[in-house]
Amino acid sequence: MTQIYQGSCLCAAVKYELLCAPKAVSHCHCQQCRKGHGAAFASYASVPREALRIVAGAANISGYASSASVLRQFCAQCGSTLFWSRSQGAFADWISVALGTLDTPFTPGKHKHVHLDSRALWFEQADQ
Repeated sequence: MTQIYQGSCLCAAVKYELLCAPKAVSHCHCQQCRKGHGAAFASYASVPREALRIVAGAANISGYASSASVLRQFCAQCGSTLFWSRSQGAFADWISVALGTLDTPFTPGKHKHVHLDSRALWFEQADQ
C-alpha cells in the first residue's frame, strides 16, 4: 500500500495530500527562493501533478508568476509558501512542494543543494 503524505499551510486553511512519495529533494539557494521563504534556502521535493490533491482551502491558494514559465503558490491567509511549478518544458507535469509544509514525516533518500553560486553571503554550509 502506498503511503499518502499530508501537508498544510501555517494557518491550516489549505490542506493537501501527496499520493506518492516526494522525489528530487533539493535545497535551492537562488534569490527568488530565498525571498519567497525569507530564509537562506528553500527545501522542495516534487511529485507528478496528478499526485497532488488539494483537500481543503483551494480558494485560499494564490499564485505569483515569478517568471514567464514558473508559478509560485502560497496561502493567501497566512502567506505560507506551498508549491511551485513550470508551465512548459520537461517538468511541466510535475509540481514542487515546500517540504516545510508536510505534516506527515518524510525522510528523503538523498538531497542536494542547488544554486549555491547565489547563496546568501551570511550562510555557511556545514557539509561542503
